[in-house]
Amino acid sequence: MKELTTDIYTGDTHTAADRAPAVEKSVIVGLEDVTKVYGIGDLEVRALNGVSLTVTQGEYCSIMGASGSGKSTAMNIIGCLDRPTTGRYYLDGVDVAQMPEAELAGIRNLKLGFVFQQFHLLSQLTALENVMLPMVYAGIPAAERRERAVNALTRVGLESRLQNRPNQLSGGQQQRVAIARAIVNRPVLLLADEPTGALDTKTTQEVMDIFTELNDSGMTVLMVTHEPEVARQTRRIVWFRDGQVVHNNLKPEELSHATF
Repeated sequence: MKELTTDIYTGDTHTAADRAPAVEKSVIVGLEDVTKVYGIGDLEVRALNGVSLTVTQGEYCSIMGASGSGKSTAMNIIGCLDRPTTGRYYLDGVDVAQMPEAELAGIRNLKLGFVFQQFHLLSQLTALENVMLPMVYAGIPAAERRERAVNALTRVGLESRLQNRPNQLSGGQQQRVAIARAIVNRPVLLLADEPTGALDTKTTQEVMDIFTELNDSGMTVLMVTHEPEVARQTRRIVWFRDGQVVHNNLKPEELSHATF
């Protein structure tokens, strides 16, 4: 039987033989000797200390490390929520390290999708309205907003829950709404910060299956997690310690044997 893959944006299915010939993959995340320093003098804390990291198009990568290792700081910089003190950050080929805040906000909305541990859904809005919201800020016409939101919610298995508000959904269903909201603007990079931290084991696996399917459809996924069983379901693991990358390309099967 031929394995079919579904495109996350169009819904079209195809086999491996239908795909275009392999081309060189573009760099989506490019950190070059990035530092992040908080405080001054005796109170100075170096959260990142010369971090260089590359994530290419279509990768499925997790970031791990102990509390205080710098992984969350790195994720905030990658997500354009913070700026490096020194160094460069190229997002999809654009140097955004010192970009003005107004431009940075536009980059976040158009190029990045965010999924957090806490779902951050607006309680007064339905699932459909929550997913449509980012497209309002992107200036997408109302009819297209609804169509794309319905498609995204269907993609995560919530086509029957369009009119439910967050308090009418389970934790796993709320996270699915958050994932649909994150992908609806067709970002070049999906960032997930401890996306299973508030979920039980069964629901964690259901959510991870969605991330895997999104990646199989071509989406670049970068995830911060402290859970080894979650990290093992990604295809590459980056390990932070003391503000530096100590393992840049761990394979899932190597995680148990690595020295940290």
